[in-house]
Amino acid sequence: MRVLAAVLLTALAAAPAIAAPPLDMETIMADPDWIGAAVETPYWSVDGHAVYYSLKRDGSPVRDLYRVSAGGGTPERLDPGAVAAADGSSPVFDRAHRHAAFLRHGDVFVRDLASGATVQVTRSTATERDPRFSLDGRWLTYRSGNDWSVWNVAGGAAAPAALLKAEDDPKVRKDDDLKDDQQQLFTTLRQLRADQDAMRADADALAAADAGRAPEPFYLGKNVTVVDTSLSPDAHWMLVVTQARDADVGKVADLTHYVTDSGYAETEATRPYVGRNDPAPQSLRLLDLRRHLSFDLDTSTLPGIGDDPLAAIRARTVAALRKAGKADQADALAAPKKRPVIVNGEYSPGIVWSDDGANVAVQLRAIDNKDRWIATVDMDRHVLVSRHRLTDPAWINWDDNDFGWLHDNRTLWYLSEESGFSQLYARPLDGSAKALTRGRFEVDHPVLSPDGSTFFVRSNKVAPYSYDVYRVPSSGGELARVTRYEGMDDFTLSPDGRALAVLHSSPYVPPQLAVIGSDGDGAHDLTDTRKPAYKAREWIAPRIVAIPSSHGAGTIYAKLYARGDAAGRPAVLFVHGAGYLQNVHLSYPAYFREQMFHNLLVERGYVVLDMDYRASKGYGRDWRTAIYRNMGHPELEDLLDGKAWLVTQHGVDPRRVGIYGGSYGGFMTLMALLRAPGEFAAGAALRPVSDWTSYNHDYTSNILNDPQLDPEAYATSSPIRYAQALADPLLIEHGLIDDNVLASDSIRLYQRFIELHKTNFWMSLYPMERHGFVHPDSWYDEYRRIDDLFRERLERR
Repeated sequence: MRVLAAVLLTALAAAPAIAAPPLDMETIMADPDWIGAAVETPYWSVDGHAVYYSLKRDGSPVRDLYRVSAGGGTPERLDPGAVAAADGSSPVFDRAHRHAAFLRHGDVFVRDLASGATVQVTRSTATERDPRFSLDGRWLTYRSGNDWSVWNVAGGAAAPAALLKAEDDPKVRKDDDLKDDQQQLFTTLRQLRADQDAMRADADALAAADAGRAPEPFYLGKNVTVVDTSLSPDAHWMLVVTQARDADVGKVADLTHYVTDSGYAETEATRPYVGRNDPAPQSLRLLDLRRHLSFDLDTSTLPGIGDDPLAAIRARTVAALRKAGKADQADALAAPKKRPVIVNGEYSPGIVWSDDGANVAVQLRAIDNKDRWIATVDMDRHVLVSRHRLTDPAWINWDDNDFGWLHDNRTLWYLSEESGFSQLYARPLDGSAKALTRGRFEVDHPVLSPDGSTFFVRSNKVAPYSYDVYRVPSSGGELARVTRYEGMDDFTLSPDGRALAVLHSSPYVPPQLAVIGSDGDGAHDLTDTRKPAYKAREWIAPRIVAIPSSHGAGTIYAKLYARGDAAGRPAVLFVHGAGYLQNVHLSYPAYFREQMFHNLLVERGYVVLDMDYRASKGYGRDWRTAIYRNMGHPELEDLLDGKAWLVTQHGVDPRRVGIYGGSYGGFMTLMALLRAPGEFAAGAALRPVSDWTSYNHDYTSNILNDPQLDPEAYATSSPIRYAQALADPLLIEHGLIDDNVLASDSIRLYQRFIELHKTNFWMSLYPMERHGFVHPDSWYDEYRRIDDLFRERLERR
């Protein structure tokens, strides 16, 4: 805590002395332009002398592009003409560092680094991405959608790497008895077929001898849809991910827009409910583009692919269904002989090639969420070879799945939670895995230096709530700290690897841009985008506290907002959303409005506690999965421990403690009032999940499995099942066009309360808001109602 205290004292000492008007709800919930925009998406210029970044324009959603010298100076906002000439985002370099490729307005450009000459490779309405040079620097590959092109750096037209057609090959005849009989009977039919065969053979010969022609199509079959493609840097191989064309996603829920330009109510399709149909299984196909050959890659060789990790749950549910006479439903739950998989490419690249194109790694995930495999492809035998299997009886984390290749083109690196915390590993193709980092802390966002000698990672090694950049040799060793911001949000390496552009922040400072040497020296800030009125305020520094768990969970970290003696005062527990999210940290919070609201409450005599309950991010695998099949229960234990700590350590009035939160925080507010009646004097549940059977598949099935297979987990975890216990005042607030947690969740719970003859519950609906509110009027109304609830129920006793 010594470092944290020093940071807070420094921040307070540097606070401006300009008097600011008293804080009020109108100011807190106004358009955040009055605070100052956060710096977004920084990237280096190709020559490494400057950094580009984006800033939201005041009064508009438009983002302007800025450029600032890496050495410091006044940032320059680029006008449209300057944007058209600026270096584009995501620059990549060939191995010899002779050329750089980047993207500008969706097109690909290549610059000769010696002369500075820049060539526009594409000019189209499509959006190109993923440029990459071949190892020898002769070729540049890039994609548009699932179509890949190859461009000769020495000059010439770009050419398609492959033509994929999701249809049957017209050259493949499907003869039958009748056709055979016709061929035997009629010489003219035999001659017509022979002529067709001759024409096709001649066309094939001409195409094979002429490199200037478009490649021969690959016919993938009429029953598949292409999901993704990946081309090797040398354009020799392509991996194609497909799924069944007729895959049924299930019935999709609709929502209604009541306030529209047309004046009529309009409906919008959203998503299916969890378990209404599992994600479509995916298949892999390897294409040899030089020999025009295609090979299916069988996943049955993956270790554990035939296991049933849900066997015990399945047996109980099947037995119950058969006892109830529901044989058809029981039969539908039979375990597959080979578990279906998908390519795990949503939160990290699902397919990564070595620089020389000789090797490729694919990350696959079982649809039941219990296994993750990283496999390579044996190009000679055309088979998958498993290199790493991560299995979890709860669920595989959707974060911390980065992987890639070292510069030797023969060693895989990857993140894994196998130790209980996300750590970095390396495994040569002919050797065993080696942990490059070790410890009871998290490592994420690994970036390999241009020379391949060093990894730069983000880590909370010092404390769970303190994040900085560290470096470690790619061969393994001790983590060396590079930055000392404690609130480090993101970073990107300079083209030569000698400096980092860093986004850092603090509790009341939105992300700002700084540059620091890769050895940790020479840190200097490049931006301060805060507005004077915001900087003039003296904010209450949150104090990070460690609350002991009374349930054997260890330490629960929390942010405490308080001033002076808290004895006899009211208190509020704020519950962050997303479940797997960390809000107890030293960075600028996603909940910056709520943080200002907490300041307002403290000024009125409250104490506010913001806890990273179990399931929160940043504390390792066991903390993350503590809620498996039991959502809302361990978290409530932690929240009640937080309340008890406020009472015993700070003397707050236990009869005047309120609770509120949004999304998962709204869900937890419901669970707190319905499963612990009498503990909280009032609660406000914003956009809450009330019934997990109505939520989406990707998130919910990780934690609760499918509802058909594990109905017990859903009944245990859904607030609507505890509605009869409502005794304390409850305010529900929901956006009517929320396409994440649908408003029907709140409306169904409201109807349940009506049927149970409950009192002291209210609902406020917002016709033009989705899950994350965007209109200041709605923000104001939402928090005015919360404030009124707390004033009425917490202050007047």
